[in-house]
Amino acid sequence: PDEKDMIVMMHELEYEIQNKKYEVQSSLIVMGENNLRTAMAKTVGLPLGIAAKLLIENKIKETGVHIPVSPSVYEPVLKELKKQGIIFHEVNKALDE
Repeated sequence: PDEKDMIVMMHELEYEIQNKKYEVQSSLIVMGENNLRTAMAKTVGLPLGIAAKLLIENKIKETGVHIPVSPSVYEPVLKELKKQGIIFHEVNKALDE
C-alpha cells in the first residue's frame, strides 16, 4: 500500500526543413501519489476521461474513431492534462549550427 510508481518517457526526433536539420527532445516524468492514484492510471486514464468530457461538452467536433494526431483533438486534451500536472517538456535545436 505504500508503494508508488513512476512514468518516464523521452522522445528524440530529428527532422529537416529546407535542407536544415533540427532535433526536438520531449520528456515526461509523472510520479504516482499512492497505490490508487498511480502514474500509470494518470497517464492512461486521464487522457481518455478528458477526451470523453470534451466530446460531451462538444469541444471536440470530430466523430468516429480517430488516432490523436489532429491538433483539434490533442491540443485541448494536453491543455487539461497540464492542469493535472502532466506536462511534456520540449527542447528544440538546430543541428547545422
